[in-house]
Amino acid sequence: MTLPQNIKSHFPIFTHHPGLLYFDNAATTQRPQVVIEAIEKFYKEENANIHRGVYPLSARASQAYERVRAQVANFIGAANSKDVAFTSGTTDSINRVASGYLKKQLEEGDNIIISALAHHANLIPWQMLAEEKKAELRVISVDAQGNVDLNELLKKLDRRSRLLAITSISNSIGTLNPVAEMIDLAHRKGVPVLVDGAQSTGLYPLNVRTLGADFYTFSAHKMFGPFGVGVLYVRPRYQDQIKPIHFGGGMIKRVQFSKTEFLDFPKNQEAGTPNVAGVIGLGAAISFCEKLDQVQCAKHLKSLAAYAKEAFASIDGLHLVGQPKDYGGIVSFTMDQVHPHDLAQFLGEEGIAVRAGHHCTQPLLESMGLAATTRASFSIYNSTAEIDQMLEALKAIKKFWE
Repeated sequence: MTLPQNIKSHFPIFTHHPGLLYFDNAATTQRPQVVIEAIEKFYKEENANIHRGVYPLSARASQAYERVRAQVANFIGAANSKDVAFTSGTTDSINRVASGYLKKQLEEGDNIIISALAHHANLIPWQMLAEEKKAELRVISVDAQGNVDLNELLKKLDRRSRLLAITSISNSIGTLNPVAEMIDLAHRKGVPVLVDGAQSTGLYPLNVRTLGADFYTFSAHKMFGPFGVGVLYVRPRYQDQIKPIHFGGGMIKRVQFSKTEFLDFPKNQEAGTPNVAGVIGLGAAISFCEKLDQVQCAKHLKSLAAYAKEAFASIDGLHLVGQPKDYGGIVSFTMDQVHPHDLAQFLGEEGIAVRAGHHCTQPLLESMGLAATTRASFSIYNSTAEIDQMLEALKAIKKFWE
């Protein structure tokens, strides 16, 4: 499956809401029927707890769960399924690296480097940790168009740098970061790198080993999978350094009243009963994505964003926010006299789903002199014809407010 004309038919939400123009994919994607069926089938036919029971049903559930771990590893280019831990999402994964890995590495006077494009989930954990350890949080600024400055990154990297945490694609203005170059610059200084891949995984080509990521995170629900499931990839050299931050059953070698010994990564990250059905759903989402051409998908999303930018810019008083040289399928804008939330509400009444607010990038927007924007974010089931419909709706809103 590359990008067939009937791609929408795979997503039942559009059958139930035939007039829906869904442009809020940066927040969450819709789910194809195969994902919904996989989750339903597990609960109907395969439901059992994993890694504990010796009866056949539990054994099959355990095998299915571990098959998805191997499937994830293969999909992202990891060397081994043991490099992959399941979490509740990107936010959880980043917090595990912050508290389970970096906290023990960080000393007073050290520094952590992020970019101004960071989602709050890839900012606040480092901010809190830096405050606790009396370390410095260094922020790579972006230019007026939303591009990161690699020269500034190079200047901020030094012998006291302990981690670079970057995002693959800005969720608010769509900047497609030169992640491979940023990782290379950090590695030259011996600095490990975490990549927030929430906005790119699934529809953009990915190989974590070729990329060079030391930690890579993403969420199932942004790549057609269920809510409440995420992935934390850890490069083998760091696996014995990332300690558990949640404790309980399922992640121990031996427990005594005086001492507990934990399993190795990734099992030491999966305390308690995991979201087994969610992991099964993630597997189905990956199977769906594996049938797509990721290069073609990335081109499709960029072409939609380019088309939307040109179309929206034709409206007098509409201002595009961020014009990065390379970008994904995300467009942010403001309109004179209309608050972004009002604009989103008016569009919603026309069956057009967009997002308004600071998009969990409040410092970035404030640096641009903005409190909020309206954001349209695209996926494989969107088209230029839909953007044309949104353009007409925006023109009508503009006329109403004149």
